Amino acid sequence: MAERLKEISRNLDPMKNEYVNNKRAAAFADMENETGGNIQSVFWIRYNKAYEMLLAGRTGEAIPEARTLYDAIESGQVKTDPLGERKVRALLPLCYIRLGEQQNCIFNHSSESCILPFSEKGQHVKEEGSRTAVALYTELLDRYPDDYTFRWLLNVASMTLGEYPENVPQRYLIPDSVFESGYPLPAFRDIASARGVDVNARAGGLVLDDLDNDGYVDILCSSWGLTDPIRYFRNTGHGSFIEATREANLSGISGGLNMIHADYDNDGYKDVFVLRGAWLSQGEHPNSLLKNQGDGTFMDVTKSAGLLSFHPTQTACWGDYNNDGWLDLFIGNESSGFGGSHPCELYQNTGEGTFVNVAAECGVNAELYAKGSAWEDYDNDGDIDLYISAVKGFNRLYRNDGPNTEGRWQFTDVAKEAGVREPFESFPVWFFDYDNDGWPDLFVAGYTLRGWNDMAGLTAADYLGVQESLAPSKLYRNNRDGTFEDVSSATGLDRELYTMGCNFGDLDNDGWLDFYLGTGEPDLQAIIPNRMFRNDRGRGFQDVTTAGRFGHLQKGHGIGFADLDNDGDQDIYAVMGGAYEGDVFRNILFENPGNKNHWVTLHLRGTTANWSAIGARVTLHTEGPGGLREIHVTVNTGGSFGSSSLAQEIGVGDATAIEKVEVRWPGGNHESFGILKVDRAYLLKEGTGEALPVRSGKASGP
Repeated sequence: MAERLKEISRNLDPMKNEYVNNKRAAAFADMENETGGNIQSVFWIRYNKAYEMLLAGRTGEAIPEARTLYDAIESGQVKTDPLGERKVRALLPLCYIRLGEQQNCIFNHSSESCILPFSEKGQHVKEEGSRTAVALYTELLDRYPDDYTFRWLLNVASMTLGEYPENVPQRYLIPDSVFESGYPLPAFRDIASARGVDVNARAGGLVLDDLDNDGYVDILCSSWGLTDPIRYFRNTGHGSFIEATREANLSGISGGLNMIHADYDNDGYKDVFVLRGAWLSQGEHPNSLLKNQGDGTFMDVTKSAGLLSFHPTQTACWGDYNNDGWLDLFIGNESSGFGGSHPCELYQNTGEGTFVNVAAECGVNAELYAKGSAWEDYDNDGDIDLYISAVKGFNRLYRNDGPNTEGRWQFTDVAKEAGVREPFESFPVWFFDYDNDGWPDLFVAGYTLRGWNDMAGLTAADYLGVQESLAPSKLYRNNRDGTFEDVSSATGLDRELYTMGCNFGDLDNDGWLDFYLGTGEPDLQAIIPNRMFRNDRGRGFQDVTTAGRFGHLQKGHGIGFADLDNDGDQDIYAVMGGAYEGDVFRNILFENPGNKNHWVTLHLRGTTANWSAIGARVTLHTEGPGGLREIHVTVNTGGSFGSSSLAQEIGVGDATAIEKVEVRWPGGNHESFGILKVDRAYLLKEGTGEALPVRSGKASGP
């Protein structure tokens, strides 16, 4: 696999792949040299060269080129249409914005870097970049007063200098009141640098789980360039880490915009599936199945397992669709209309370490631009159903109809009848029971595609309330009859929540599931905050981005929730960085400051069901000062971009006892466990009816 990836990387065509920016800059430089002539004839070649230099991280080289282009437009030496003129004028201040980010947030990095609102420790020490950008954006706004992108970036640049809001011209000010949180959540602190897990790389995926069965949650993260290494950090206990990439036999296994994990062979060790080729119409790249060998190492078994295929993809999900006790794998491929046919794949697990693609016979071999996928038994009939989101086109909800007369399992797309086809432009997706009624609800994040120079402006307009979202996220509440109700507006989520990576968990152990959204648009102007939303007891969601210090302005991708220091509350790890070669940033680890609520951690182990117990439905019956209560969760890795721990780390609020835990195992077995103490961890093994306390808050061993 390592050699295959190297060969693909060597043969990438820079004129077909917009993300190999050094090669593209060189190609445009060659064109410039070959063309000759006056500035008018080579103007746009020079623009493209300068832009690619910037995208490659060569900001110092891009600035004089951008200045020359700016001056040529300003002096009238070069004439172009209004849109072209605006693009040229926007390049120079963007170069200076990026210079400020590089000099301060990357090379002079701190735990407060690039977090909105800017604290004094997060302000830029080297001011040249932001100060020049402020002057240039002010000039641009005098020319384009209604441009919300320039307005947003002027305000952000002023924040980095500690001169917001007082020094921003009133006519261009985005008032600080729009960033106020809806709930006084305590601040979470980024401790990634202190723990040695602040990988500085591009967009990528994430797995949080106990991969070596020692009782502590480890970190596996990727960066999507085909030669970018996967990094493995082993948790040595109580939140400290050491890198063990080489020791884990992962050297040379590179790339991957997303990863998911599960124990596919039921041997007691969690395996990892790596997805490649996303966003590239010609990205016919192989994925990787990394088998956990149980000795601290992994082996790429993609080919021998029957999973070697070549499609652009970044979404997949594990689930036992036929209830045979072995996890199957759905892969959502990207058919864009430019790179040929790439139907989705459904690999049935044979139980012998291999898989067979049955997508066509099951009716889920859809050809769409798949970006998110999730399994869940939405209709509570005992078998899991499949949802697929698409970045262009209507989404699909495939109801599992079970086996036909010939014994072949069948699925039917019921998205239209169920009322869950939108947003028309979608990305990550998950099922979760946000209102704790025992019926899984559905969240689908919107992802607006409107071309160059959009996201910062759309975000500003959304904050200011002057424009409706072009692709609002959707929260669908389960009606318990096979249909869903769109409650996005009622719950405060009909916003421009431009989302790539995201996941859900419980920030304050109150028993209501919250979520974090990573805003990962490739455009360098998309310096917009990642957003955190707190669940207000199932009645709606409160934006707690600024109160919790979650408003990171760098691009967020793979996100996971897990209790990394075994203290009973969930921390959040996020893979940062953009798509282009120079748009790197350090990953973040937000440490949960704790709260007064209680918790319980449940490790479910299937016997008849799959070992990971993925798909198990868990109901907690708790008792406390607030009375009797039910809390509902499903065992899975959370959202479709980022893979959280399979341990069920459940907040129970003010409960003083857990009277009973009910589990509906995949396959249909129902079982009760109880009574459990709060603030403890337990192992629930199918068929035993007994909840066993485990050490260190985690269950270890196969």
